[in-house]
Amino acid sequence: MRRSGRLRLSPNKGNGLDLEKYSWTQTLQEVTVSVPVPEGTKSRFIVYELKKNHLKVGLKGQPPIIDGELFQSVKVDDCFWSLEDQKFVSVLLTKQNQMDWWKCLVKGEPEVDTQKVEPASSKLSDLDPETRQTVEKMMFDQRQKSMGLPSSDEMQKEELLKKFMAQKHLNIFPGGDPFIINKVYREIRRLQAMKSIYFSKPIHCVSFDKKLEM
Repeated sequence: MRRSGRLRLSPNKGNGLDLEKYSWTQTLQEVTVSVPVPEGTKSRFIVYELKKNHLKVGLKGQPPIIDGELFQSVKVDDCFWSLEDQKFVSVLLTKQNQMDWWKCLVKGEPEVDTQKVEPASSKLSDLDPETRQTVEKMMFDQRQKSMGLPSSDEMQKEELLKKFMAQKHLNIFPGGDPFIINKVYREIRRLQAMKSIYFSKPIHCVSFDKKLEM
């Protein structure tokens, strides 16, 4: 998929990417990076530097394998690395924002198409109801955005306004709170400008004495 002139790749089974020099996977909470190194490598030869927004991994005396700004910030104190079987370096990064999918590990690298990310159902079931609802809403909104459709919040607003427009003339809170009236009026105008609602009837705001011909 190509958006804004940049090619985005389908994710691997871990919702990350398999690149030439390393691979990475992710959940909403963590990112795991796997960096192959020559077999028999000792931990004392590993170069590992981590800051809130920057990661560097490599071997002493050689150009770094990874050296760049992270896609988003991490909780440095909750991150660690290990040398597995003297064959690859494993880095666990704990996301600062645990409600977003990363598009890449470091900026400038190939990006994953987050619209194709599939969180494990078992992981979702482990979340508390409120968090799970937020995650599912986020995934729905991402799918809607990819198809050029309104988000769940916009759909709720549209449904509310459609109920208001059920009559030929709308009397929006006659004699009511001017602040609320103004807020509803502005929302109608905003959605009209977005062309997300097609008005077929005139709208009359009693408190404003305005008539919007749609």
